[in-house]
Amino acid sequence: MIIIRRETHLDQLADKLKEERVLRVIEPILTGERYEGMFQADDIDYVTDLGLIIQSRNGEIKISNPIYQEIIPRQLSWESQSGMAIQQSWFVNETGRLNMKALLEEFRQFFREHSESWLERFSYKEAGPQLLLQAFLQRIVNGGGRIDREYGLGKKRTDLLIIWKLPDGSLQRIVIELKILYKSRELTIKEGMEQIFGYADRCGADEAYLIIFDRTAGKPWEEKIFEEERIYAGTDEHPARFPVIVWGM
Repeated sequence: MIIIRRETHLDQLADKLKEERVLRVIEPILTGERYEGMFQADDIDYVTDLGLIIQSRNGEIKISNPIYQEIIPRQLSWESQSGMAIQQSWFVNETGRLNMKALLEEFRQFFREHSESWLERFSYKEAGPQLLLQAFLQRIVNGGGRIDREYGLGKKRTDLLIIWKLPDGSLQRIVIELKILYKSRELTIKEGMEQIFGYADRCGADEAYLIIFDRTAGKPWEEKIFEEERIYAGTDEHPARFPVIVWGM
């Protein structure tokens, strides 16, 4: 409700997020990049004093509280949400469940057609794909559920949990993991499968989607786009059989 009301302090937060020394600290957290030696001490002190981050004794840096975990990506993608001509009803089937395949297909086409122009609007360009997808999801989920976000420095991913209320009062739980392609496709998928299973198991989700953004300059879209189902088999000590839909874009 605080976010929807657009209270005054959120507009002040938006101004702070535009500052270069705030961006240098917050953006790697949103993308999950490794951070050894990335920051200047005075940048960390400044963003800590603003109340946006906390730093533990072992040096780990993370967003200071769950409210800011929600507010920061929403604030950074607010204009994008407002400009998307999409409707929730397009992606809800006759049983009231979210049709994630249709939703992700729509987003992938949108991303293919508009990503260059839309990503230019973000001051947080490295986090642009993640923010754009979150803006897209937020437009669909608003009013029928919520999105929980989990990210942090060095995780090399962004985890999203969509909780959608069904007509009978039960909940549809969907996990989405976002990764940027840095290694080979196969290594990125292998790493992502292990990570997303751990997250889905912890959240009690029964649907899982691994989304890999390939930002290689000059690479044709036909080589970036793919979709396949993988089965995570677990380990010898903890075998599992958990399906994950992998999307490339």
